[in-house]
Amino acid sequence: MRILVIAAHPDDEVLGVGGTMLKHAKNGDFVKVIILATGITSRMKSGYENSSKYELNSSESKNMKKEIELLRTNAKKASKILNVTKTEFYDLPDNEMDSIPLLQIVKIIENEIQKEKPDRIYTHHYGDLNIDHRLCYDACLTACRPISKQTPELICFEIASSTEWNYPYSFNPNYFVKIEKQLDKKIKAMEIYEHEIRSFPHPRSSENLQNVAARWGSVSGTSYAEAFEIIRKIEH
Repeated sequence: MRILVIAAHPDDEVLGVGGTMLKHAKNGDFVKVIILATGITSRMKSGYENSSKYELNSSESKNMKKEIELLRTNAKKASKILNVTKTEFYDLPDNEMDSIPLLQIVKIIENEIQKEKPDRIYTHHYGDLNIDHRLCYDACLTACRPISKQTPELICFEIASSTEWNYPYSFNPNYFVKIEKQLDKKIKAMEIYEHEIRSFPHPRSSENLQNVAARWGSVSGTSYAEAFEIIRKIEH
């Protein structure tokens, strides 16, 4: 099976589908991660702090370029832990993907579909709080319209600190993957993102990732699971 994970930011791929990616890889599946946006430039300040001002001077911009490179290095390390086959980065504006034409994002994804010929795409949920997540979903839905024999399945994942922070909550999982054997490595991969992981009770804490997996495990009758919402599944 050929799997394409399309994420808006570095760490989304681990939060949303980390255990399932590892499970796919262990089954011998091809797994490629696409990360569309830089991940941190919306903070408008270097040093992993957030500025309330919408401006970025040249000095801060230079520092943030170094932080972007570190973030991408961490993404590659996390991918290695999860046995991801390939990881590729684009340079779309962080938390400002609505400032570029949707068609531009669609074309990136269409090109990846044409190049990698995935059987299944995992991406963000349409109800996330983060604008980049929602646009990532919209672009995937457009790129995956059923107009050819290469149409991949489309499945949405949740992101702790985005999906549950939007109201009304609209994530309705109908597909669950057991990750008892994969959870430790998922958490280890997330901990590689040293400036993105947080302390409990933040949703992006190691403790909460285990709690979320336990919650979906309880819902689906197992110890730990990742939850997904199927948008389109194709039985051949």
